[in-house]
Amino acid sequence: MNSPNRGEESPKEEPDRDKDAAEESESKRLLPSQSPSLSSDDENEVAFESREKVVIVDLETPESILNVDYVPPFSWKKLWLFTGPGFLMSIAFLDPGNLEGDLQAGAIAGYSLLWLLMWATVMGLLIQLLSARVGVATGRHLAELCREEYPTWARLVLWFMAELALIGADIQEVIGSAIAIQILSNGALPLWAGVLITASDCFVFLFLENYGVRKLEAVFAVLIATMALAFAWMFGDTKPNGKELLIGILVPRLGSKTIRQAVGVVGCVIMPHNVFLHSALVQSRDIDPKKRGRVQEALNYYTIESSVALLVSFMINLFVTTVFAKGFYGTKQANNIGLVNAGQYLEEKYGGGLFPILYIWGIGLLAAGQSSTITGTYAGQFIMGGFLNLRLKKWLRALITRSFAIVPTIVVALVFNTSEASLDILNEWLNVLQSIQIPFALIPLLTLVSKEHVMGVFRIGPTLEKLAWTVAALVIVINGYLLLDFFVSEVKGLLFGLFICIWTAAYIAFIVYLISRGGALPSTWFSIELSKRFSANGT
Repeated sequence: MNSPNRGEESPKEEPDRDKDAAEESESKRLLPSQSPSLSSDDENEVAFESREKVVIVDLETPESILNVDYVPPFSWKKLWLFTGPGFLMSIAFLDPGNLEGDLQAGAIAGYSLLWLLMWATVMGLLIQLLSARVGVATGRHLAELCREEYPTWARLVLWFMAELALIGADIQEVIGSAIAIQILSNGALPLWAGVLITASDCFVFLFLENYGVRKLEAVFAVLIATMALAFAWMFGDTKPNGKELLIGILVPRLGSKTIRQAVGVVGCVIMPHNVFLHSALVQSRDIDPKKRGRVQEALNYYTIESSVALLVSFMINLFVTTVFAKGFYGTKQANNIGLVNAGQYLEEKYGGGLFPILYIWGIGLLAAGQSSTITGTYAGQFIMGGFLNLRLKKWLRALITRSFAIVPTIVVALVFNTSEASLDILNEWLNVLQSIQIPFALIPLLTLVSKEHVMGVFRIGPTLEKLAWTVAALVIVINGYLLLDFFVSEVKGLLFGLFICIWTAAYIAFIVYLISRGGALPSTWFSIELSKRFSANGT
């Protein structure tokens, strides 16, 4: 039989070719854009090399091969393979700074702020899910995307601010670990010695990283379990009032005397470096960003995993808050309690026993400090590598990142190790330092996750966009209140006051620039209604 010639085929094939071309064009439009500059691991900084990623084993079916939108059914085995990044992210909700906020909220406000702790955790979950969304959908993390999105001067300012936030968080975490080591050594090791011991976690991190991502995640799981067990033990020992606990969670209450603690509870939720970290951690799984179904599947699993991780972190924070609410609410010690003397107060209140509560507290605090300092090292690598596109050996990059934090921390430990009051003042300044950095993580995140040319079909919709901006605005305003309250009480002298005013003007101007540059703010209800009326009037 003679084959039909090309001229006889073309009338039937041309519509098919046109259809295929149209589908390919639409697919390219809907998928996140992949920059040529990031196409090669050898030329640019990447969060994880291909050989380091966890392979998601799956049985290919004809439907999954032919249909890029196909989302495989739920699998417990796959959920286990995706479990890890969310728990590493959740450690920022459990660092020593957060624990200090918990114990002070419990001692001063009792059970009344538990509802706020719960909703603050939910707000944190929303922000972290958006961070994960950016990482999975684009195949790049937030620092890398900021490098492409902003001009050089703005990118360098954002990098500097992120590094400052990381250093501030790291100082708190290292000091927390050093306090725990001091407790567990029965005072034999001074604070500066504890700082040096904690600094060695950089090398522990490098050692663990050589054995693969899953081994590192397993170590963090052990540290989180240690915290949960230690603080749950304290919870069981002290026996907080169950009825008051339940009322505290379900009934919103806020008194004039507890506003500062309430602001502190919300302010601790968003850690700037953690927003950058989560967008990179999710890339430890081998996901093809060109297959929309696989991207959606990954987002589904990461949503479940992150939700469970933050539920665990909420329970741990709840244990700490209620233990100190039961023991110190309404007492003379309530206003004086802090991370440094908390163990001593616990011992005086509840005594020794078979397992002294002082040492149980020390074990939990050490697990919190060690885990958070290691994730700080991890975050520092991604921030420095992403913003500056540095191709350095991992050991060298981790060493540089750790040095940025450890050198100031050793100085701080030597200078402020004179009294509990001086460490409390230091902690207030560090909280201010991190509060200042919040907009420089949230605004770029919300700007990028709303752009179709960055996210493709995975850009967030108008409703979620408004919700995210509302949460971000709330967090920024609350942290702004903290800053205002702090500066009003601490800023003295005309020259220093003038400097603060100039700095504040520059700070606000940069925030306005970040918002306006990307057209970041979503359309408000008012502007939508206004445009409808103009349309109705024929304008």
